[in-house]
Amino acid sequence: MKGKFIVFEGPDGSGQTTQAELLKHFLTSRGRSAVLTKEPTKESEAGRKISDVLNHRLKLSPIEVQELFNADRKHHIENLITPSVNEGRYVISDRYFFSSIAYGPVGYDFESVHKDFPIPDLTFILKVSPEECIKRIESRGRPVQFYETQEKLKKVMANYEKIAGKFPNVYLINGEVSIEKVQEEILGKVKNILE
Repeated sequence: MKGKFIVFEGPDGSGQTTQAELLKHFLTSRGRSAVLTKEPTKESEAGRKISDVLNHRLKLSPIEVQELFNADRKHHIENLITPSVNEGRYVISDRYFFSSIAYGPVGYDFESVHKDFPIPDLTFILKVSPEECIKRIESRGRPVQFYETQEKLKKVMANYEKIAGKFPNVYLINGEVSIEKVQEEILGKVKNILE
């Protein structure tokens, strides 16, 4: 039995990490084998360099950063996502190539780079205003990362809205309602693909 690949997306502070964790709990509580993962990963050398860029320890050009994301994602797909799905597991990823499109440099040829990457069975994009995202990020009590400014988050959300119309099985979810309401809407879609 083949597994499923489910992705959570949204601007930083939108709640995608919380919803990914809740879905894993839901699936395992119903006897499904579920793997929760995240991009960028910490498993590849490229993923570790991305962490340095995001935390202002390393400065690279936008194209160089994008190449690191591509290398990390390739490693992620080959070493975790594809093998797990083939074993019949549900892979839940907090971010995937949609993040690269939403956050990446203008003019970069994403389509040719990502054409060989698998399309998820379901993708949820949590729609949250930049103001709310910043408020949530600041409430965590940690320093703001590279992409976490109101101006950048506004562009990111606009890009995500465009993405929603270009790929199959992508759902825009209002992330400004309660965590429970967001989860309820997500589970309504997930139950349609449960085997």
